[in-house]
Amino acid sequence: MSYFTRFRRTPQSPAGVSRRRRVAAGVLTVLAAVLVFLALVVPDQITRLPAGSSVPAAFVRIPIEALAALALLIVLPARARGIVAGVLGAVLGLLTIIKVIDMGFYTILARQFDPVLDWPLFADAYRFVKDSFGRPAAIAAIAGAILLAAGVPALMTLAVRRLAAVAAAHRRVSTRGVAATSLVWLACALLGTSFVPTVYVASDSAAVLAHDNVLKVPAALQDRREFAAEAADDAFRDVPAEQLLTGLRGKDVVFTFIESYGRSAIEDPKLNRRVDATLADGTRQLTADGFSARSGFLTSPTTGGGSWLAHATFHSGVWINNQQRYRSLVSGERLTLTSAFSKASVLSRAAAGRPDGGSSAWQTIGVEPGITYAWPEGRFYDFDRIYDSHTLGYHGPSFSWATMPDQFTLKSFTDQEYTKPGRDPLMAEVTFVSSHTPWAPIPALVDWDDIGDGSIYTAQQRGAKSAGEVWKDAVAVREAYATSVKYSIDSVVSWVREYGDDNLVLVMLGDHQPAPIVVGATASHDVPISMVTRDPAVLDRIAGWGWNAGLEPAPQAPVWPMNDFRDKFLTAFGPQNDPPLPYSPPKR
Repeated sequence: MSYFTRFRRTPQSPAGVSRRRRVAAGVLTVLAAVLVFLALVVPDQITRLPAGSSVPAAFVRIPIEALAALALLIVLPARARGIVAGVLGAVLGLLTIIKVIDMGFYTILARQFDPVLDWPLFADAYRFVKDSFGRPAAIAAIAGAILLAAGVPALMTLAVRRLAAVAAAHRRVSTRGVAATSLVWLACALLGTSFVPTVYVASDSAAVLAHDNVLKVPAALQDRREFAAEAADDAFRDVPAEQLLTGLRGKDVVFTFIESYGRSAIEDPKLNRRVDATLADGTRQLTADGFSARSGFLTSPTTGGGSWLAHATFHSGVWINNQQRYRSLVSGERLTLTSAFSKASVLSRAAAGRPDGGSSAWQTIGVEPGITYAWPEGRFYDFDRIYDSHTLGYHGPSFSWATMPDQFTLKSFTDQEYTKPGRDPLMAEVTFVSSHTPWAPIPALVDWDDIGDGSIYTAQQRGAKSAGEVWKDAVAVREAYATSVKYSIDSVVSWVREYGDDNLVLVMLGDHQPAPIVVGATASHDVPISMVTRDPAVLDRIAGWGWNAGLEPAPQAPVWPMNDFRDKFLTAFGPQNDPPLPYSPPKR
């Protein structure tokens, strides 16, 4: 026997080949069924995924969508069945992708993804990943998203087509199975059968998800009409310039937004140890320097992110909770806090008889270290000058997403505007970034005279924990968040003590709560707000607001929707609250 004859493969019998094919076909059918089943019953929130001993019971479910689809596919002729199965598979694949996106949105923004309005947020997500974790991570995220978008619908289409073919090949068994299981589903629905709390055996979650997403299209159209009416209704649009902000003439008004500074930072026991102590110390230090503070709460239109929505709401006096409203707002001409100061300044300059300014004419300044690219919206806000990440003069390292430390931002504003000799009064918005996700690395305060061009921060950045290290543990993430908020508040208090004078009116507030990983999925949208000044006449004008003394709002402090602030502020500092002129008897 030759070598080749000895090792020649023995031909398999037709029965063996057939058996292997049947096994392979059965495995593929089971995998297809599992894939479709999971796509139908897995929730769209990570916090609702089963854990521990409840995992097996959580998957004892009967999806009504599968029963309805099988009932339809069984009765269709072969050609129509293939087409319909392909369409159903593609739709299920798209719903699965939306579920995955929803998981991310609930984790970061505590809400569902809106397939009509939220597409611009993906560009911001890419920039966040790139700035926080590096370009390779951002590219990998894009590659994964492309694979997900292409692969899931394709796999789901193949799976549904296979299950349709198997069901049609065993029509009688399939028909009886669908009928019997439908009766079980109906009974479970009527009885509310559940082996895990809130996870019901009779499932319709995929149908509800599809229904909700389809309804978002007419909802977006309706919201556009409603917003147009809201934006047009402006009580201050036609107020004469001489009646705007009369109670702040000659004052420097600085609005300081602290990123992710939410109510939970001062009330959640897991977070407030550092922040409460910082607010208490800050109140004592400012009081010793002759400053007083009043504090309350605002309800932000967003949480976890979307700072620009909060800024727009605060400035415009209308509720801006999605991109459609934001784009509509900034393409219009609604009066904002900034444009109110600008409008009052035009009158002041004219009264002074010179075009370059008068004693009560405000220069409006935007200090936006988070802006790293063109920002056409700046024209809507009517800033005279805008300082962004490129023009603030920073030459130190970035701190993850944060382009520069908050203390440097304040120092640059001080050097370029606040301490400029012979200047007019200022109205400035200063936006902080050090407490932005991912809250690592975090800078530390330095002496104001040592800040320079920011190179001093190189050693701090190298010695601090990276975002990758911090985000391995949820407790560490919460600790880092609280530390970053403490740093931002300390920066404000230190700046007021170092540079503030009798003409300063500071408004310090948060833009939104941090992500659910820090505060949970049920936290409120409330943010603290404080007003700081040495002038008691300024605080007398807001005495009716009910805000408490100090930098920390009390638990019972008033809570307003953020869009209420503009009108309340313009009213409080308008002529109706001006003190009466002293009486002068008529001359005889």
